[in-house]
Amino acid sequence: MSPVIVRVTHRFDASPERVFDAWLDPATAGRWLFATADGQMQRVQIDALVGGRYAIVERRPNGDAEHFGRYLEIDRPHRLVFTLAMEEDADQGDRITVEIVADGDGSLLTLTHEMAAENAEYAKPAESGWKMVLAALDRHLA
Repeated sequence: MSPVIVRVTHRFDASPERVFDAWLDPATAGRWLFATADGQMQRVQIDALVGGRYAIVERRPNGDAEHFGRYLEIDRPHRLVFTLAMEEDADQGDRITVEIVADGDGSLLTLTHEMAAENAEYAKPAESGWKMVLAALDRHLA
């Protein structure tokens, strides 16, 4: 069966380089990537190279939210591809592609989330979640 595709776009008043770099900077990623207003970031590890792994864990009122993955492509400042899984030692996961193009004095980001067909029920929550993540990135870059 074909994967389920979730796609969101967001325009930033920041250069493609600034937008791209925010995804791979562990010092700032914990302020916006998978971060919530009522959570407390516990762990942000980013090995920003192809084949490198990341781990982002936030303590939330209903338990820890854990996000893990591996970087598949890094083409600064245009394209970032990584996996997304909820288990740290997972070799597979959803595929996330972030594409950034210059747009006037800012940039336009398109995020594509490919998930297994059996996870189709999570498409709408994933879309909402990514919109919140990109809005948080926008606030961080402002």
